Amino acid sequence: MIRDKSFYTAFFKMALVLILQQVITLSVNLADNIMIGAYSEAALAGIAAVNQVHFLFQQSTICFGSGIVILGSQYYGKNNLAPVKQLVSLGMWCGVAVSFLFLIATTLFPEPIVRIYVEDPAIIEEGLAYLRIVRFTYLPFIITQILIATLRGTGDVKIVVPLSLSALGINVLANYALIYGRLGFPEMGSAGAALATLISRLAELAILAVYVARRNRLSLRLAHFFEKITDMRLVKDYFRVILPIFVNGFLWGLNMSCQNSILGHMSAAAIAANSVSTSLYMVLKSVPKGTQLAAEFFIGKAIGEGDDGKVTQTSRTLQVLFVAIGAASALILLVLIRPFLAQYNLSPETMKLSSQFLIVLVLIMTPMSYQMATNGGIISGGGDTKFLMVLDIVSIWAIVIPLSYIMAFVVKASPLVVLICLNSDQVFKAIPAFIKANFGHWAKKLTHEG
Repeated sequence: MIRDKSFYTAFFKMALVLILQQVITLSVNLADNIMIGAYSEAALAGIAAVNQVHFLFQQSTICFGSGIVILGSQYYGKNNLAPVKQLVSLGMWCGVAVSFLFLIATTLFPEPIVRIYVEDPAIIEEGLAYLRIVRFTYLPFIITQILIATLRGTGDVKIVVPLSLSALGINVLANYALIYGRLGFPEMGSAGAALATLISRLAELAILAVYVARRNRLSLRLAHFFEKITDMRLVKDYFRVILPIFVNGFLWGLNMSCQNSILGHMSAAAIAANSVSTSLYMVLKSVPKGTQLAAEFFIGKAIGEGDDGKVTQTSRTLQVLFVAIGAASALILLVLIRPFLAQYNLSPETMKLSSQFLIVLVLIMTPMSYQMATNGGIISGGGDTKFLMVLDIVSIWAIVIPLSYIMAFVVKASPLVVLICLNSDQVFKAIPAFIKANFGHWAKKLTHEG
C-alpha cells in the first residue's frame, strides 16, 4: 500500500470529481425516467427501449476518449505534451464519424430499431416519438466526451462538475416545461423529454467549448481538434490501443441491448421494472466508474514516469480502494431502494419486480466495482486493452447471453431469475481480474521519444 498521503488526496480529489460528473450526467437520464414515469408507463418503457440505442452508441465511442487518456497520461508523465494535441484531433475525427453513422441508421430505420427491444404498439409509438428528436444528441454528446477526455488526460477536471450540474438543471427545467406542458409550452410527453435532453446536451457543449478555448493545460484552440494528423506512429499507437476497446464497447453495448431485448420480450412489467431499477443502479455505478477513470490517469502517469515499483504499488493500493468503494456503494444502494421506488407511479407487479431487481443489483455491486475498475482502470489503463475484450467475449457471449436466453425462452424462468443470469458475469469476472492485475503483465510503455 502507498503511504504517501498526497497520493490519496490527489486520487480522491480526481475520483470525486469524476464520480460527481458521472452521477450528474446519468441523472439527466434519471430525470427523464422519473418525470416521464410519472407521466405514463408506456412512455417510460418506450424511452427505455430507445436509450438502449444511445447506450450502444456511447459504448461504441467511449474508446476514442479512452485512447486519449491512456496514451496522453503516459506522455503527461514524461512531461511531453506535444503528442497529445495530435491524439485529441484523431479522437475527434473518429468520434464525429461514428456519430454520423448512428444518426443515419436511426433516421433511415427508426421503427425496425425500436422493434428490436419491444413489441407492444403503444410502447413503440412512444419510443419513436422520443427517437425522432433524441437522435440529434449523438453529435454534441461525442464532441463533449472527447473534450472532457482531453482535459482528463492531463489531470484537468475542474470544469467537469459545474458543467454537468448546468446540464442537469437545464434538463430538469426543460423536462418540466415540455413533458407536462408547463410555463406556457405545449404538452409533448416523450417528445418533450427528448427535446429537453437535446437542449441540455447543446448547452453542455457550448459551455465546455468556451472553457477549452480559454483555458487548458495543452494551450489548445478549438481548431486543434480538427487539424491534420502528421505523426503516423502516434496514429498506429492510438488505433492499437482503441481497437480492442472499440470492439469490447460495441459488444458490451450489444450485450446490454440483448439483455434488454430478452427482458423486453417477457412482459411489459419486466421492461418497466428493468428501466426503473437500472436507472438507480447506473447512478450508483458511477462511483466505481469514476474511480476507474481516475485510475486510468494515475496508472498511465506512473508508467510514463518509468518507475516499475511505483506502478505495482499503485495497482495494489487501487485494488483495495476498489473493494472498499464497492462495498460502500452497495450499502448506499440498499438504503435508497424504498425512497427511490416511492417516486414512481407503477403497477403493483412492476413495483414488486423493481424492488427484487434492485436487491440483486445490491448483491453484485461490490464484485462489479472491483472487476470493472481493475479491468478498465488498471489493466486497460496500463495499456493491455486486449485482455478485457477477450474476457468479455468469452464470459458474455459464450456464457451469459446463451444461459439467459435458455432460461427466458426455453425454461420459461421468471424475470428475476433471468436478471440474475444476465448479471452473473459481474461476479465471476473478478477472479481473472485479480489474477491478471497481480500476477500478469499488463503495464505497457506506449510512448515514443521525440
